[in-house]
Amino acid sequence: MSDKNTPYALVVDDDGLIRMDAVDILEEAGFRVLEAANAGEALLVLQKHGEDIQLLFTDVQMPPGELNGFHLARQCYASWPHIGIIVASGMIEPSEGEMPQEARFVKKPFSADVVYDHLQELLPDGKKPQPLKQRATSTW
Repeated sequence: MSDKNTPYALVVDDDGLIRMDAVDILEEAGFRVLEAANAGEALLVLQKHGEDIQLLFTDVQMPPGELNGFHLARQCYASWPHIGIIVASGMIEPSEGEMPQEARFVKKPFSADVVYDHLQELLPDGKKPQPLKQRATSTW
């Protein structure tokens, strides 16, 4: 059960199944998750909720005519620098300068453990949801 102190994450992927997987992983980590199917939708969500969002998790490839995930990541960082960014792709790897310096890249298919590891590195303790904090201190 989430409360008003539970941070938000935004997941952007045009593939509904992959988006659902990412949503499940982030909910398990303790985020309240907002979703978008493309960069245009994501920008609308960011404009409305950007101050409350702590994480952007985006795919690189978007439908034709849309900004790709690298562009979305750069635009997000320029307008909402407090948001941590993870960019994922199974086909395209970022080249130098394509992502904000603080952003993380995840190769698809990704596992929950890989995503959690990036979240631990990316988010300061004050921005981590409680389940993610507990995971970091538990022994597996």
